[in-house]
Amino acid sequence: MATADRTTCLDRREAVRELLRDRGELLVVSGLGSSSYDVFAAGDHDGNMYLWGAMGAAALVGLGVALAQRDRPVAVFTGDGEQLMALGALATIAVQKPGNYTLIVLDNGRFAETGMQRTHTDLGIDMHRMAAAAGFAAAVELRDLSAVRSFRPQLSRLSGGPRFATVKIAAEDKPRALPPRDGVYLKNRFRHHLGFPVK
Repeated sequence: MATADRTTCLDRREAVRELLRDRGELLVVSGLGSSSYDVFAAGDHDGNMYLWGAMGAAALVGLGVALAQRDRPVAVFTGDGEQLMALGALATIAVQKPGNYTLIVLDNGRFAETGMQRTHTDLGIDMHRMAAAAGFAAAVELRDLSAVRSFRPQLSRLSGGPRFATVKIAAEDKPRALPPRDGVYLKNRFRHHLGFPVK
C-alpha cells in the first residue's frame, strides 16, 4: 500500500484554533495526548472535557455527552492513532444517529505519544471513508485552512449528524500545552458548566 500524500498538511494548532473560533455553546471532548494539548492551546473552557489515559475512548465519551445533551452541539477531537484503536465506535455512533455530534480526527499518520511510529493512515487508509461506510451522515477530509473554515459552522449544528472530519496535519512534534490533569476537577467543572450539582 502506498504512503499517503502529506505534501499539503495543516499546522495542528492552527487548524484546531480555527475550528474552535467563536465556539458558542459547543461542548468539546478531547482524546489522549496531543489532541487535548491542541484544544487547550486554543483556549481553556469549562465546556472542555480533556481525557487523560483513555486511549480509544474519546469518540464514545463524546457520544454519551451528545445523547445526554441533545440541545448542545458536541465535538470530539482525537488523533488517528487513538481512533484506529476504536474503529468499532464508528459503527456505534452511526447507528445512534446523534444529530448534534461531530467527530474530528487530527491525522498526522503517527502514534505521536509513543514515538511517532507510522499509523495505517500513513499507509493509505482513509478514515473519513470508513466513517461514511459505517453510516455517518457526512464525512469529509480537510487539507487546508479554507476547508477548515468552511467546515467550522457544522460544529454548531444540532441536527444532520453524526458528522466526521479527517483533518490532515503535519507529522511534527509540537511543544506540549498541558490542560488540568485532575480528573475529579475536570468532571466537576464540566458538570457545573452544564448546570448539574457538584458534590
